[in-house]
Amino acid sequence: MSGQAKELIITEEGLKNIKKELEYLKTVKRHEIADRIKTAREFGDLSENAEYDEAKNEQGFVEGKISELEHKLKTAVVIIDKDIHTEDVGVGSIVKIKNPVLDFIAEYKIVGSAESDPQNFRISNESPIGSSLLGAKVGDIVKVQIPDGEASYQILEIRR
Repeated sequence: MSGQAKELIITEEGLKNIKKELEYLKTVKRHEIADRIKTAREFGDLSENAEYDEAKNEQGFVEGKISELEHKLKTAVVIIDKDIHTEDVGVGSIVKIKNPVLDFIAEYKIVGSAESDPQNFRISNESPIGSSLLGAKVGDIVKVQIPDGEASYQILEIRR
């Protein structure tokens, strides 16, 4: 395996969200945990101090999350909103698709895997549907492998 980090494709909105979360963890959350550790130390014997153990565990988790977010920022390739074209589907595109068999219409934003949130109609460019849609144009019908076999979707609209 090569030592090169995998690029993280992310939208401008996703970049803002990572920076916001990182700032919160570094400023607010770190101080809250430090205060909890200080208070727990005042209870005395640390070997039997559940509050201290819990605060130290949370501190480890938060420091791990900070490290993960900093790594994401270092490897991020940001998709600039104004550079998103609408000729075909790419990361950052908002795509309206129709399943002609089920007469089902849905609209998804194609995002990098770090921003994927299918419940909020944000699907990864690496997911089965997302990867199948990449490069498709309005009017195209794409086939997607699903657990039950194959589904077809027609591209109705592409916007940013």
